[in-house]
Amino acid sequence: MNADIAEDLKKSVGLTIALGVLLIILGLVTIALPLWGTIAIAIVLAWVFIIGGVIRLVYAIQSRQTGGFLLKLLVSLLYIILGILLLSNLLAGIVTLTLLVGIFIFVEGVFEVVVAFQLRPRDGWGWTLFSGIVTVILGILIWSRWPLNAAWLIGLLVGISLLFSGIWTVMYAVALRRSLNQV
Repeated sequence: MNADIAEDLKKSVGLTIALGVLLIILGLVTIALPLWGTIAIAIVLAWVFIIGGVIRLVYAIQSRQTGGFLLKLLVSLLYIILGILLLSNLLAGIVTLTLLVGIFIFVEGVFEVVVAFQLRPRDGWGWTLFSGIVTVILGILIWSRWPLNAAWLIGLLVGISLLFSGIWTVMYAVALRRSLNQV
C-alpha cells in the first residue's frame, strides 16, 4: 500500500470512529424515546421538503429561460405543499412515513449486504454483513406492524438501525486501524 494512502487512512480512522460513536448515541436516544424520535423524524423531513421546495422554486424562477419552467414550478410547489401537509397533520404523515422508512431501511440493509460482500477480503467485513442483515429484518418488521404501531415503531426501529450502523462503523474502523498498524 502506498505510504501516503496509508497515512490518509490513519487520519480518517479517528473521524470514522467518532462518527460511529455519534450514531450509537443517536440510536440509543431514539430507542429510549421512540415517540419523540418518530415526531422528530417527521418534523425534520417536513422542513427538508419545505426548504427543498423553496430552493427548487428559486431555481425555477432563475432558470425560466432555459425551458421547463412550468414543470420546475410544479415540482417546487409539490415539495412545499408536501412539507406543509406533513407539518399540519403529523399523525397521517407518521403513518405514511412509517411505510416509507420501512422500505428505505429494507433497501439500506440490502445495500449493506452487497457492500459487505464487496469488502469481503478485508478485516471487519462481517460486521457490515451483520448490520445489513439486521437492517433488512428491521425493514420487514416495520412492514409487518404497519400501521398499528406507527407512532412509536418508526422511532424505535430507526434507533436500532442507527445503533447497529454505529456499531459496524466503529468495528470496521477499529479493524482498519489494526490492519494499518501492521503495515
